Amino acid sequence: MRFPFILSLSCLLFGSFPVRADTQLDAIVSALQGIDDPGIQSSFLKGMLGGLAGQRDVDPPKGWSVLKSKLEKQGNDEVMGLVGQIGQVFGDESAGDSALATLLDDVASLDDRRVALAGLVSQKNPKLPPKLAPLLDQPIGIEAIRAYSAYDFKPAPRILLSRYPKLDSEGKSVVIETLASRKPYARALVSAMGKGKVSKEDIPTYVARNLQSMLGDSFEKVYGKVQPVSAGKDKLIAQYKTMVLASDMSKADPSKGRMIYQRSCGACHIMYGEGGKIGPELTGSNRSDLDYFLLNVLAPSYDVPEGYRMVTITSKDGQVLVGNVIEENANKVVLNMVGQQSVIAKSDVKTRVTSKISMMPEGLLLPLKDEEILDLIKYLRTEKQVPLPKL
Repeated sequence: MRFPFILSLSCLLFGSFPVRADTQLDAIVSALQGIDDPGIQSSFLKGMLGGLAGQRDVDPPKGWSVLKSKLEKQGNDEVMGLVGQIGQVFGDESAGDSALATLLDDVASLDDRRVALAGLVSQKNPKLPPKLAPLLDQPIGIEAIRAYSAYDFKPAPRILLSRYPKLDSEGKSVVIETLASRKPYARALVSAMGKGKVSKEDIPTYVARNLQSMLGDSFEKVYGKVQPVSAGKDKLIAQYKTMVLASDMSKADPSKGRMIYQRSCGACHIMYGEGGKIGPELTGSNRSDLDYFLLNVLAPSYDVPEGYRMVTITSKDGQVLVGNVIEENANKVVLNMVGQQSVIAKSDVKTRVTSKISMMPEGLLLPLKDEEILDLIKYLRTEKQVPLPKL
């Protein structure tokens, strides 16, 4: 294999390519025709799939059907799975049907079912929405809830809200985020709030912002006034600082603080290798500085780095996605959202708004008692992980 080809191929494996990059796709398919090692085949196919991320109904490259037949005859499970995912991008209906069969097979491995679901959602397979409801009570339930956001499926709000009371806190959060992703869904959520089926306290501040922007007064009539981002928080910062400095920090419990951190901060920040990746990692940050802590918690939008600004994308079919942009090229935008990443094709984008507001909501300390705030600060000042409190 010639060096220039290897060089161009490496770019494909770790990047992406335009929708009509026929020559590049043809080159990969041609190279795979002469490769029999499943490990190498998987590497090539993963690179090919990564380059096609966010695209749909792409014309298959020359020789794809012949290569597909060859790879399927080998029978390697990983290679077969990748061929199926790529086949969906190429509009292969049989590949979509196969993925759907894997998703609905409760004997299949959970990883295989998750991969199948992700591929079906990415391609917006129209056969998927009616099949999601039975999955909500299975181990793949969280992913199935999120899948509804990709579709304007009229029964979705009724299905999700009927299960809402039985869900744990994570499940309820995902339902709320899903129902806030489309205007018809959001209207159903507000109606459920008005009937007392969903508590105002269950609506995170960042979701409330999105719902207020989407529905306006009809949301605020039920939820109440969504407070605007404050221009200054000096008085409140001074109040909390006085409280902390007047307290005996030796009595604060870092283990309880870790539990509070998991509840209030862990979905978006990594600390000691645990947590989400929406905001900056806190393990090596200036956590022991009280002024730094209070400014960033009480006024998170005071000075928001470009990479952490809230971006709202509305697709042409009405889906609303809110997150931070972590990757972008001529074909796609990758949003880092709470609990997931979403790849949006540029051709699907109707509007895109970048705000100076942080994804991190204000008021995180307001629901906490003084002793809980002290426990949280004590935990944030630790230099190594501490155990959770014994129940």
